[in-house]
This record gives sequence, structure tokens and C-alpha cells, in this order.
Amino acid sequence: MSLLKIINYGHPLLRERAAEVTEMNDAMLDIIEGMAVTMYENGGVGLAANQVGLLKRVFVVDGAIIDDEDFADEDEDEDGVDGDQESDDEEGEEADEDDADYFDDLLVFINPEIIEESAEDGPYDEGCLSIPDVRGEVYRPLRVKVRAMDEHLEPFEVEAEGLLARVIQHELDHLNGVLFVDHLPLMKRTLLAGDLNRLKKASLEELPSLEGVEYPIVLAQDVDAEAEV
Repeated sequence: MSLLKIINYGHPLLRERAAEVTEMNDAMLDIIEGMAVTMYENGGVGLAANQVGLLKRVFVVDGAIIDDEDFADEDEDEDGVDGDQESDDEEGEEADEDDADYFDDLLVFINPEIIEESAEDGPYDEGCLSIPDVRGEVYRPLRVKVRAMDEHLEPFEVEAEGLLARVIQHELDHLNGVLFVDHLPLMKRTLLAGDLNRLKKASLEELPSLEGVEYPIVLAQDVDAEAEV
């Protein structure tokens, strides 16, 4: 299984709308597995295909967050939680190489769409693996109902609330070329301008070296993981 390169703020692919998945094959399954490995190895709780440079409507979520009290209680979480960020739980910071159930909690969403959402929304401190060291409070609906397909292209619906609902919305934003910082008030975006500009500058400087490279970019092969998607 492969560890993939996560592209950062300023890379133009993060602003593209992803295309629908129309067929599943071994290559696509390998990429989904790579996305899962990349999410876990980077301590994330979600990762969208755009973030590895693939413009397909796919994202993965660590379903363990549903029952994780460290994530579920906003009042007790000092650092906050986001759609793709480092977990305060040490077990969430990296995949357990000795655990044969590496992907047991993995949720795969293909061609997802929100079909219902609550009128009530709320704030939460978000971050993003593609925007390292940047955080901000984002308001989103507290509950959503989502229609999608799994990695076998089998349709399903899920009603989500709390952190899962937030992560789903965060990742779906990615598939539409939207980043969490786009939801921040103007004053907050102004305060973060220096950090964002540095990230953008670094991404744009790297682009010429990536010309002609096929995405997603594999950083490492045969990353330890015993289960499959």
C-alpha cells in the first residue's frame, strides 16, 4: 500500500471541482487504499481525493471518530477538531502497525451528495492537512443526511451528526474546490493572510518540479497495513 503526497494550499488542483466516478477498477481501489494510509499516517480523520491531486469525487473518513469521546466533546477539546487534522489521541496520530484491523473503521464516500441538513448550525475549530498549522472556527449544519456509494459502487445513505457530520461537509467542500478558510470571517482571513501566503508561495514554487508528474504522487510503497479496503 502506498503513502501519497498531500498537496498544500496554493496548489491549483485544490480549487478544481472533482469529476464523478463512473467505474471502479483495481487502480482506483489502490488509490483509495493509498488515501486511507495517507490519512492515518498523517494523523488525519478525513482526506479527499483533491488533496492527493486526483480530481475524482471520493473521500475517506476514519469512522472511529463517531465513538471517540476525545473528539465528540467540543467543550473538553482544547485544540479542536477538523475534517483532516492531527488527532489529540495518540492512537489516532498514526496507524497501528500491529493491528490487523487497520481499515475496520474506514468509511469511503464516492460521488457523495448532501440530501438533507439541519437548520441549526454551530461553530467548531477546523484545520486541514492541506493547510498545515492554520486553524479557524467554522459554522456548519450540525446534522446532515448523505447519499453516496462505497468502494464497490454500492449506494448507501447515512445520517450523521456531530463530528462525523462536520468531517463529511469539510471533505465534500474539497471535492467542490472549497477550503475551510473560505468559510472564515474576513477579519480572521486577514489575520491568517501571512501564513496562507507563505503556503501558497511554497506550493507555486514547487509546481515547476511537478510538471508532467502523474497524480497521485507516491511517496512510499508497501506501507505497513494488513487489512484491505
